[in-house]
Amino acid sequence: MPKNSASADPPRPRSRPGTARPSRRQVIGTTTAALAIAGLPTVAAGAELPVLGEYDVVVVGAGAAGMTAALTAAKRGLSCVIVEKAGTYGGSAARSGAGIWIPNNPVILAAGVPDTPAKAAAYLAAVVGDEVPAARQRAFLDHGPGMLSFVMANSPLRFRWMDGYSDYYPELPGGLPGGRSIEPAQLDGNILGAELARLNPPYLPVPAGMVVFSADYKWLALSAVNAKGTAVATECLARGTKAALLGQKPLTMGQSLAGGLRAGLLAAGVPVWLNTPLTDLHFEGGAARGVVVTRNGAAGLVRARRGVIVGSGGFEHNAAMRAQYQRQPIGTAWTVGAKENTGDGIRAGARAGAALALMDDAWWGPAIPTPGEPYFCLAERTLPGGLMINQAGARFVNEAAPYSDVVHVMYDKNPTAPDIPAWLIVDQNYRNRYLFKDITPTFPFPGSWYDSGAVKKAWTLDQLATATGVPAAALKATVNRFNSLARGGKDTDFQRGDSAYDHYYTDPAITPNSCLAPLWLAPFYALKIVPGDLGTKGGLLTDARARVLRPDGTPIPALYAAGNASAAVMGHSYAGAGSTIGPAMTFGYIAANDVADLR
Repeated sequence: MPKNSASADPPRPRSRPGTARPSRRQVIGTTTAALAIAGLPTVAAGAELPVLGEYDVVVVGAGAAGMTAALTAAKRGLSCVIVEKAGTYGGSAARSGAGIWIPNNPVILAAGVPDTPAKAAAYLAAVVGDEVPAARQRAFLDHGPGMLSFVMANSPLRFRWMDGYSDYYPELPGGLPGGRSIEPAQLDGNILGAELARLNPPYLPVPAGMVVFSADYKWLALSAVNAKGTAVATECLARGTKAALLGQKPLTMGQSLAGGLRAGLLAAGVPVWLNTPLTDLHFEGGAARGVVVTRNGAAGLVRARRGVIVGSGGFEHNAAMRAQYQRQPIGTAWTVGAKENTGDGIRAGARAGAALALMDDAWWGPAIPTPGEPYFCLAERTLPGGLMINQAGARFVNEAAPYSDVVHVMYDKNPTAPDIPAWLIVDQNYRNRYLFKDITPTFPFPGSWYDSGAVKKAWTLDQLATATGVPAAALKATVNRFNSLARGGKDTDFQRGDSAYDHYYTDPAITPNSCLAPLWLAPFYALKIVPGDLGTKGGLLTDARARVLRPDGTPIPALYAAGNASAAVMGHSYAGAGSTIGPAMTFGYIAANDVADLR
């Protein structure tokens, strides 16, 4: 009997939020000796260096967390500077779609979303479980709405509800099928003046002449076969035409978010020092009192009278740290996080005695290792007419599940049923109907994708099996089984389509299940799938006030962390679109307010 049949391989349930997962080094007190294993040196004491400036607060990193923290500090009357490693500001947030998950925020409530504090608390607790203290979960929920109101009051940023973008586990208590996620509204880049040129570029550029929001992409993927998709594409073009006629430089998604925060900092007079990497933290009397940086090619000290807030991002581009903390195979080639994210703030905090948590995890997602940089798959693996297989030619996961869950399953199963890399199998009917990345329906995949091995093409499943190195009989049996399930509209093997979330990136014209359609039209394609990520989610352990903690649970005086430099409030799970940026901004806001309150 084929391996992917229901009786031979019982269906694996969707990964359950809130359950404990085995973790190597979930919480660790890291020492200088441990850091030396990964080739991470210590640095000279800051007191020996020239002082480059003195402020109430020094913020490390000009991403969403750092810029929100700096804006908050400035508006609380504190002098502040941001030191940023890159030659641009915005970090990974600027590259992203900038979904923001914050329950009960004023934008969704104004749109009529039926959220309540009780629903949000029940849902987050069900998703995260006891991996993250309840006090820290409450801090995020309590302060998130206020943070968003603060940002709108002190920057040009405005936001839109991503109508229908479901919470990732809407069936859990408090989950909302209509979603809680928001994204930035359109922003005119002209307000940034010369600073517009220093905005970190997007991961995927918006098509020329168009203004596109994150929520538009689900419809753009369907524009060749769906009337609403065509209408949305027309609207995106109309927005672009209007902006051009008005002489605007339209920004959306992560470009809008980062640009809007930077505009707020400009108005508040907060300096942002680019090309100024952190090399260490500076302590006086046991408290964080500045940072050691490299500026204009020389080391120097930036003093902080009240505190230091670390928002320097994760360690996704540090091969040694990934090898030390995360499951294999892993490296730096599959991430779409900002290239400067090499764990500098995390390492500095660890040298100061901070505990680390969640270092084994990341904001995972299936990715295609295309030349140049990987492509993070969202709609493509969910649209009807595609399935994922392992090296044995068998399905192994609900392809439409939340992207982080799919990669967790890949790593969990890989030791016994290799699926790294896996393959996304589609047919020509799929290619005729749907946008793939930025490739128009019916158009061929780039030749460089074939040259790199990221995609294979064959006129029969036997030939495709040969090209991918999987057993031909197993592949054909898998496709036949999948086709049978698709025609019946019920995936009894992996429950694809059982959750409202599964239907977000699908084709409403396909019935009885918009997630499922058979593969029947040659040629067939196999796209290589690897464990990609948006960034790592492990880092400095913090409390409900964003204070960095030692292994014994005591705070390191005057040291704070937010964003991917800190261990995620989401634990090993992912509540909804924007569960990275929403908490990053919120804990940056919490940190700065805590510093300001300690007068």
